[in-house]
Amino acid sequence: MEIKVNTGILSANEQKAVENRSLFEKDRVFTINIMGSPGSGKTTVLEKTIDILTGTVRLAVIEGDIYTSKDARRIEKHGVPVEQINTGGACHLDAKMVSGVLNKFDLTGLDLMIIENVGNLVCPVEFDLGEDLKIAVLSITEGDDKPMKYPLLFRESGAVILNKMDILEFTDVDLQALRQDIYIINPDIKIFEVSARTGQGIDQWADWLTDRVNNKLKEKTAK
Repeated sequence: MEIKVNTGILSANEQKAVENRSLFEKDRVFTINIMGSPGSGKTTVLEKTIDILTGTVRLAVIEGDIYTSKDARRIEKHGVPVEQINTGGACHLDAKMVSGVLNKFDLTGLDLMIIENVGNLVCPVEFDLGEDLKIAVLSITEGDDKPMKYPLLFRESGAVILNKMDILEFTDVDLQALRQDIYIINPDIKIFEVSARTGQGIDQWADWLTDRVNNKLKEKTAK
């Protein structure tokens, strides 16, 4: 019975995700879904990314959290449109929640929509939001065993951001083993080694993301 209920929930979510994707596709808005543990540095990575992209990419942000609007207030300071979704206890965003705030954005004036999901390594990846790409953020302070313990996140993501590289020497993380495990799970994934605190590696990540946004814009121009 539990499997049937879960299947029903995911099926309903998929239908709404298709609607979201159709809206994004209509205006060729490239959309990413950023996922990772609480404290992995998702919001700080996002802030640094926004600072680099501002002026070249028109972007907006949807912030997901269980309670509070602290992250949305942080993003708002960077001068981009942002909407907060509070799940009220749910460990993930779903497509219906995202759909509920899309009418607050002028999608015709956007190139990139960034959705920062609720901090969790398990639940968020199960729910399609209508995004083009899932992005995993993993802090090296979480240990090098996480990809094998939570493989679905890394299997479904197009890129993984290894954050807090500036303190690698103070951990017992085997970086080579960590990278190897990620590639075993997903040989095609792109790995970025960054420090959101110092800015290390953020340029490379932002350039890669910009290329994908531009590819979508070329599709829009060709239409």
